[in-house]
Amino acid sequence: MLDRLESKYDVVVVGGGPAGLGAALGARESGVGRVLVVDREPDAGGILLQCIHSGFGLHYFKEELTGPEYAERFIEKAMEHDIDIVSDSYVSGVGLDSDGTRTVRVLSSGRGLKEVTCRSVVLAMGCRERTRGAIRIPGTRPAGVYTAGLAQKFVNMMGVLPGKRIAILGSGDIGLIMARRLTLEGCEVVGVFELMPYSNGLTRNVVQCLDDFGIPLHLSTTVVEIMGNQRVEGIKVAPVDEGFRPDMSRSRTIPCDTLLLSIGLIPENELSCGLGIQLDPVTTGPRVSSTMETSLPGVFACGNVLHVHDLVDFVTEESMRAGRYAGEYAQGIRRPHDNITVVAGENVRYVVPHTLSPGRDHTIFLRCKNPMQPCRLHVGDLMSKRLSFVVPAEMIMFHIKPDALEHFHGDSLRIDIRPA
Repeated sequence: MLDRLESKYDVVVVGGGPAGLGAALGARESGVGRVLVVDREPDAGGILLQCIHSGFGLHYFKEELTGPEYAERFIEKAMEHDIDIVSDSYVSGVGLDSDGTRTVRVLSSGRGLKEVTCRSVVLAMGCRERTRGAIRIPGTRPAGVYTAGLAQKFVNMMGVLPGKRIAILGSGDIGLIMARRLTLEGCEVVGVFELMPYSNGLTRNVVQCLDDFGIPLHLSTTVVEIMGNQRVEGIKVAPVDEGFRPDMSRSRTIPCDTLLLSIGLIPENELSCGLGIQLDPVTTGPRVSSTMETSLPGVFACGNVLHVHDLVDFVTEESMRAGRYAGEYAQGIRRPHDNITVVAGENVRYVVPHTLSPGRDHTIFLRCKNPMQPCRLHVGDLMSKRLSFVVPAEMIMFHIKPDALEHFHGDSLRIDIRPA
């Protein structure tokens, strides 16, 4: 790994996970000479390093890899392309100089505070897990309450089991994967409890991680109390109505010594907020144009800091595109300003990117609000596509061809998902 830091770069990428590495490679492919990746962890690779299960790379590499294998391929590519990577380092701020260059402040224990200049910046900080405090579960505060990602790190990287009798709140993908992982390690997973009437993880993970191991999934159910003094001794769960209000008359106690929380991910946007970048109230990530540029000129965003993905392959595709546009910006190439606003319509929770421009191809990501089958995806009057089903947990991706918007008249394009 190229752990060096110069004073001047073309593009600086904040974050060394799959998004950051993809953006760095995309920037190099655009023709720029100097690219820097700044990562807070001891080694680049991000969350992939603790995801030792297979299932990565099916779209991008056309083969099944583990998380570390997927990360290693991109780290090797970064080294081949002479991309500088500094680890154990943080970006504490980004400033704009009078000549249009940006000054990035990099803080690390080994180097102290250093300033580097660049022409463009890519934000790729990833996301973090929601904690107990985010949903305010009543009860005592004993040991044994973990986020699913932290438990994954304990088991896969440190060789430490979080407990023996495990309950999981939330059906996010990490929680589902940990249900299987802990079962294989000899733990008893007493159940997965999900507030919504549907799973928030990929269907394949529900089947392979729960159904195949006989682990029950309790939908429309939540944890209403955590019990125990020094250590978790049990949880109280209750079904919820359509307004998500728990029915305490039907509550029951589940003995366990550990509670894992898999209750959603939040884009890591403290730096974005500090820069005054406009955020999307739904994704809580930056609003971006079709070139992945934020409201701050010369600052781009991609990956889970923009919106939470379910497949790393999609992160790579999006991030390499963001890196290429950031590289073009660093070389003085400016694309025409977008003149079409994308509107999330019926049964569409959000759409990324937020604006489009005629004359080039676009890759659109979106999520639905509610499950629906069968259904049709309507992109204004431009196109219509039949879908067998949609669920909130699974991203929808489609492409708009370069000539599709040439004769489009209007300043907004509405996307709907309606019954077939």
